Amino acid sequence: MTLPLDGIVVADFSRVLAGPLATSTLADLGARVIKVERPEGGDDTRAWGPPWTTDGAAYFHSANRNKQSIVLDLRDEDDRRLARRLAERADVVVENFRTGVLDKHGLGYEDVRAANPRVVYCSITGFGGTGRGADMPGYDFLVQAVGGLMSITGDADAPMKAGVAVVDVLTSKDATTGILAALLARATTGTGQRVEVNLLSSLLGALVNQASSYLATGRAPGRLGNAHPSIAPYELLTCADGQMAIACGTDGQFRKLAAVLEDPSLADDPRFTTNASRVTNRAALVLHLERRLITRPVAHWVERLTDAGVPAGKVGTIADAFALAAELGLHPTVDVGDGLPAQVRNPISLSETPVTQYGAPPRLGQHSDEIRRWLHEEERR
Repeated sequence: MTLPLDGIVVADFSRVLAGPLATSTLADLGARVIKVERPEGGDDTRAWGPPWTTDGAAYFHSANRNKQSIVLDLRDEDDRRLARRLAERADVVVENFRTGVLDKHGLGYEDVRAANPRVVYCSITGFGGTGRGADMPGYDFLVQAVGGLMSITGDADAPMKAGVAVVDVLTSKDATTGILAALLARATTGTGQRVEVNLLSSLLGALVNQASSYLATGRAPGRLGNAHPSIAPYELLTCADGQMAIACGTDGQFRKLAAVLEDPSLADDPRFTTNASRVTNRAALVLHLERRLITRPVAHWVERLTDAGVPAGKVGTIADAFALAAELGLHPTVDVGDGLPAQVRNPISLSETPVTQYGAPPRLGQHSDEIRRWLHEEERR
C-alpha cells in the first residue's frame, strides 16, 4: 500500500528530541529518512539511559524508528561532500544545529537552496535563529522555566515542569506541520522554502487560554495545582480511597453530577448555578462535593458518573493508560521487530493510506555503506 509520503527523501541532521520526533513522524508516513550521525556515539540520546533495551537506550528508540543511519564526520572533506550531496538530493532537510554551524560546512539554507531549489529546509532552534536568541542554548527544561509553563504548573508554592519534554514534543508537531505545508505549497509552485520553528514560540502558542488570559488582562496567571482557572469543577476531588478527576465543562454536566451525588439542589444553589459562579466559589464547591464523594470509593463514582455522561476517571499510571487504550480498541502499541520492545502506535489514523510500516530504530551507522553507495551513484549521474 502506498503511504502519503512515499518517494520523499528526508535528510535528518537533527538530534535529541524535537527534530528526530518530527522526522520519525515523516518516516511513519512513508518518507525515506536518512539520519546523519556523528562518529563519536551518534545522537546524544543513544547514551541517555537507563532504561536500556537489548539495542540501546529506550529514549533514542522513542523518536527514531523507520529511519536509516549513516555516520558522517563533518570535519572530514569527503564526508562533508557526501553530506552536501545528500542535502542536494533530499526533498526535506531538518537540522537543529547552533545557528551558523552548518553554514560553515556548506550545508546552510542558502547553500542548499542554491543547489536544490525544491528543498524544504526546516531549522529548529531554542529561541530563534537571529539576534540574541541565536546564541542561547535551547533545552526543554530551560524553556519550560523561562517560557512561563512552570509558572502555571504545580501547586501554589511549587513551580513544576511537566513529566515529559512537552516543549520538544510541541515543537516537533509544529515542525512537522510546517514541513507538510511547505511540501504542499511546493506541489503548486515548484519551489521549496525555509521552515523555522523554535521552542519558545511553540510553547507560547501552546499556552492557548493562559496566554489569551494574560493578553486580555495584562495579569499573568498563576499556579492552581490541578484546578482550572476558568472551569469548575475541573480538578481532582477526594473519594473514600483516593482521588478522581472530574471535568464538568458545562452547566448541564454539573446538574448531572449533582443528581448522581443525590443532591440535585446543589445545582440550584446561587453560588453554583453557572460556571462563572462556581469558579468564584470554588473552595466552597469543592468542600461540598467532597463531603459526598468521600462516602464511596473512586471506582463507584467513576462508573456512575460515566454512565450519567459526566467526564470522570481515576488518576492512573502510564500502565493504566495503555491498558485503557487497549480496552477501548485503540491498539496503542506496535511491534518494530529485531526483538525490541513494542512502541507507541502513530496516533494519526488515515482511512485510505494508513500508517502500516514500523521498522526498528537504526543501529549507529547501520546503513552507512548502502547510503554511501547510493550517494556516489547519484554523483556519477
